[in-house]
Amino acid sequence: MSTPIYRGVFPVAPTIFDEHGQLDLEGQKRAIDFMIDAGSNGLCILANFSEQFVLSDEERVQVQNTVLEHVAGRVPVIVTTTHFGSQICAERSRAAQDAGAAMVMVMPPYHGATFRVSEKQIYEFYARVSEAIDIPIMIQDAPVAGTPLSAPFLARMAKEIENVSYFKIETAGAASKLRDLIELGGDAVVGPWDGEEAITLIPDLDAGATGAMTGGGYPDGIRKIVDAYMAGDTEKAAELYMHWLPLINYENRQCGLAACKALMLEGGVIKSDMLRHPQAPMHPKVREGLLRVARRLDPVVLNWGK
Repeated sequence: MSTPIYRGVFPVAPTIFDEHGQLDLEGQKRAIDFMIDAGSNGLCILANFSEQFVLSDEERVQVQNTVLEHVAGRVPVIVTTTHFGSQICAERSRAAQDAGAAMVMVMPPYHGATFRVSEKQIYEFYARVSEAIDIPIMIQDAPVAGTPLSAPFLARMAKEIENVSYFKIETAGAASKLRDLIELGGDAVVGPWDGEEAITLIPDLDAGATGAMTGGGYPDGIRKIVDAYMAGDTEKAAELYMHWLPLINYENRQCGLAACKALMLEGGVIKSDMLRHPQAPMHPKVREGLLRVARRLDPVVLNWGK
């Protein structure tokens, strides 16, 4: 069975809470509608930028099913199913597939600052997840896991584990790692992707990245850059990147996952940009700076709900 090919901009959707910190599923649907209207080629849910780490298992299922039912096939949806336990991750992945996910994204098993497993166990972990499903697996290679995943090891898993075929590379030197992965993995690497809020987008595209998983606040801006690059106009893509870079940088270095919700609140997409405690709310001066930078660019988000 051939692996589906997904390319383009697949931003991470935030999980929307009301002012009391409870799930706001109607707000969730509006956020999803905005992200599709703003040009997202697809979406990712329940990722770290979705605050997956503050959700109960029951809430994860609620968000997953609400989003997949609401999207109703308009765009492909990647569901993050990361868990330390192989069996639980496999079960989550199967449930995501059954609910309509196009792909699952999974970090290597880790817990806290020090609980790690060997390369052999990581290989077996992904093999067990693969055995449970028939859709692609994206390995998220990010510093938060603190787990070294070399390009040769990733390429080996792509070649040997049936559904391992996509890779979101967010480590230092991402472009070099993507280039090595593509060379070593060949056709088994169906989707080498950029991440980390597009802060390394142009070097990653130069290295052969075919997708970008960014924050969800301004897919229209990222889409313009990626579309120009994929059409062969690398100079236009570079100019557009320089145009949007202040906002990309502000999200990546100042606001993190809070940026998307702040922009959606400002544009009337959602009613609350609440982050679940113990995360702190965005400082008013940081918010002011973010919105000042965004207004110069006039992204869709600032007018979508007004």
